[in-house]
Parts: sequence; C-alpha cells; structure tokens
Amino acid sequence: MNNKNDLEGKIILVTGASRGIGYAAAKEAARRGAHIIAVARTVGGLEELDDEIKAIGSETTIVPLDLNDGDGVDRLGKAIFDRWGKLDGLIINAAMLGPISPLSHIAPKDFTKVMETNVTAAFRLIRSLDFLLKASDGGRVGFVSSSSAESAKPYWGLYAASKAALNALAKSYAGELANTKVKVNVFYPGAVRTGMRAKAVPGEDPSTLMTPDEIAPRLVDLVSPDLSKTGHMFDVRTGNFKES
Repeated sequence: MNNKNDLEGKIILVTGASRGIGYAAAKEAARRGAHIIAVARTVGGLEELDDEIKAIGSETTIVPLDLNDGDGVDRLGKAIFDRWGKLDGLIINAAMLGPISPLSHIAPKDFTKVMETNVTAAFRLIRSLDFLLKASDGGRVGFVSSSSAESAKPYWGLYAASKAALNALAKSYAGELANTKVKVNVFYPGAVRTGMRAKAVPGEDPSTLMTPDEIAPRLVDLVSPDLSKTGHMFDVRTGNFKES
C-alpha cells in the first residue's frame, strides 16, 4: 500500500488533527490526494495544518469541535452529507490519557471524562457517519487504540479500560459491516513522540521514540481503498496485522 495517489478524490475525516498523530495522519492523507476534514478543539493547530496541506497542494475543511458535544457531531454528519453525500475514510484518533493512578484514587469526574472522550465520542462518530461511510464506494475506518488495552498495566487501568472498550466497539462494528464495502480496523501506534506520551512517561528520552510522521503512513493505509482486511489490528511494533 502507500501508493502516492491512492486517496485521490477521497474525503477523509481525522479527529484530533491539531497535533501529534492526528496532525501527521492528516498531512499524509492529504499528500496522497485526499480532501481532509480536520476535527479538533484547537483552532490554532487546525489553521497550521491547513497551511501545510495547502502547501502540499491539497485541501482541508477545518472543524473546531469538542467531540464530547454529541449534537455537534450530528451537525458535522449532516454538513458532510449536504456537501459530499459520502465519507470515504474516518480516522478516530482523538483521545485523552487521564490520570496514571491507582484505580481507587481516580476521581469519578476524571473517569467519566476519559470514557466520554475515548469511547463515547467514537460511538457518536459511528452513529452520525455510518450512513456516509456506506454511501462511499469503499468506506474505511481506522480506530487508533493502544496495546494498553491488552496489557492493562497497574496504574494504567482507566486508559487501558477505555482502549479495551474502543477495541470492542471496532470489532463489533466490523462484524456488523461484514457484508458491506466498509472495512474497519484498529491501529496500535506503539510508543510515539507526542505530548500524551511525555505526560505518561515523563522520564523517557523522546529521541528514542518514533515520530508521528514516521508512523502516519501505516495509519493512513487503514483508510486506503487498497486495504481489504477488516476486523483486524495493525501493530506498528511488529509491522503485522492480527485478528482483533
């Protein structure tokens, strides 16, 4: 995969697009020919992304939106329908870490916030964009998750639980769409040089980590029409797919 123009003419929505992995994925998809719908809360980051994508020669529609605003997600779906009538690719990347803490010490409001951002927002996107993905001649969905969903290390319980729930949503959704042209897969990025990683592991040397730009091509492969797999997980660390 990773053909230079494999996304030519495609409409690809990326959440968390104002920084980190989402920013890099949006640029990569644009480089491969897509029109990007870039969603994030930070307007400044979206404007910088728009400038970079224009320099590549592609186009962006920037959408400043808090994904915890379910009504706003519904309005986004309607706007996409009114303008394009379809959505070719969806990269669900926006997430928050939450406290790295014993479960018994986590405030209920923090638990709720992480679950709303990492799980409920993904559900709302699926609910609002499902019809548009099916209207494409080959809709693709990539859920950015984490190996924490499986390792569930001590003190990482909240984040791990949210990503395990996200994996379950993705697997179930893939099964529901098995008889359609839509493909749904999960992406494990490994340890990446992002602000979230620095917060999670503050003593780590960032120069030892992959950059978002380095992993972005493999993530964007999940929304390529060339991808035939569904219900799988791609792990950057191994370079392989496995059934989710």
